[in-house]
Amino acid sequence: MTDETREISNEENRATPEQPAVVEEQSPTVESVIEAILFATDEPLPESRLAGIVETTARQIRESIESLNARYEANGNAFRIEQIAGGYQMLTQLIYNPWLKKMLRVRSDNKLSPAAMETLAIIAYKQPIIRADIEAIRGVAVGEVIRSLMYKGLVKIAGRAEILGRPMLYGTTKKFLEVFGLNSIKDLPKAEDLKNPDRG
Repeated sequence: MTDETREISNEENRATPEQPAVVEEQSPTVESVIEAILFATDEPLPESRLAGIVETTARQIRESIESLNARYEANGNAFRIEQIAGGYQMLTQLIYNPWLKKMLRVRSDNKLSPAAMETLAIIAYKQPIIRADIEAIRGVAVGEVIRSLMYKGLVKIAGRAEILGRPMLYGTTKKFLEVFGLNSIKDLPKAEDLKNPDRG
């Protein structure tokens, strides 16, 4: 091989671009699928529904959520997966509420008057309850207030009482649990704690 041929061969070798490394796509894991689902949903998903979507067991769902929350905490993330209203939902940490409140504009139709809050509290603690019993406790008519609470999705008709006239029974909804950050009605503060908040 002459010097001229060798030089041409070297030039050809230098001109050949390097082959890019082939990046293999990682297969989704149970944890990553759960994370994606909870990130996309705007409502709590029950454990059974999550298990059905992911096609795994309820135990695997619980273990994966625990693992995800441990990772979020280690990374100092502003969110975690919470159990709320009988399901799981990804929520921001409470410490960030002051900044979130500045961002969010509370719609006027979501604001509750003192009368509505009092009526809602009676229904929450006494449910299922008929309107006459609510009015006996409050001492005023509550028909319009109940209608307003039903319109907002916080109160529902829970059946009919087995008494004369079979009046309607009222109870709280799943939205009530979501709005007040409760997993179930059992998580309501005890009445005695509300009467004596400084006790302890």
